[in-house]
Amino acid sequence: MASDHVAEFEAHRPRLFAVGYRLLGSAAEAEDLVQETFLRWNDADRDVVRTPAAWLTKVLTNLCLNRLASARSRREDYVGIWLPEPVMTDDSALGPLETAERRESVSLAMLVLMEKLTPVERAVFVLREAFGYRHREIAEILDITESNSQQVLRRAQAHLRERPRFDASGDQRRRIAELFLDAARGGDLPALERLLADDVVSSADGGGVAGAARNAIRGASRVARYFAGLLDVPLPGLELRVVELNGQPGILAVVGDALVSVTVVEVGDERVRRIYNVVNPDKLRFLAAQCGLVARNWRQVIEDTSGSVMELRAARFRE
Repeated sequence: MASDHVAEFEAHRPRLFAVGYRLLGSAAEAEDLVQETFLRWNDADRDVVRTPAAWLTKVLTNLCLNRLASARSRREDYVGIWLPEPVMTDDSALGPLETAERRESVSLAMLVLMEKLTPVERAVFVLREAFGYRHREIAEILDITESNSQQVLRRAQAHLRERPRFDASGDQRRRIAELFLDAARGGDLPALERLLADDVVSSADGGGVAGAARNAIRGASRVARYFAGLLDVPLPGLELRVVELNGQPGILAVVGDALVSVTVVEVGDERVRRIYNVVNPDKLRFLAAQCGLVARNWRQVIEDTSGSVMELRAARFRE
């Protein structure tokens, strides 16, 4: 029956999305390719598909490989820094993250690092390390030999020597993120600097659509001044929420029903080591939908609610 066929696919949909997101770093593209996989599943000869899980994974993975090949050239033309799309993970959108390895596999730091890999290296790495596929299974999915799969994994691991390690507990990470937010909101530069690692790096993604720093900001002093300045504009109705994004603490900037900015704080050794700030509204649509919000350009929200940024700053100085 057609309904049984659809129900069987829907049972696999969450896992397919989790695989696609790790391969692409884009929730929107992962959703698109999961839907394309469904269309192929719907047209498939039932007698040919003997193991649905394996068949679906093979189709999705190969669709992702094709998308990754074209994405490389698109990202070379991207305005400013390209970052993955943040996803809320405390609702298991990317599958269970009960181990350090699985949490690491969805962190923005790891997804950025995986941009170094070829599409096949990325696929082997994700399938093996994040989902525990055996090399024999990976070989069948990618149409390579088992020994080749093993060699590709070793190459991928060599490229990822700088892979992130998060030694703090979930409660510690959240506590440090909340302290970071309080210090930035209060303009407390000394407190901010104490929370930041000396070699902290902050990266922002505006995609040429929303205002954002186009180069990474490095060092505790410069990063502290940058984030204190971000909250220097008195935006009426601004609400800042700490949630779990990609397995790490994240800060949502919400105005009314609009999500305007996301900041992911990655903690190690009790200090903030990496900060990812996403303001490109195209990168926020999936997360906004998860939260029951809409994604909007933060500059447009400021203009709609309070006039221009310069007017806001002038008003602040007149107080």
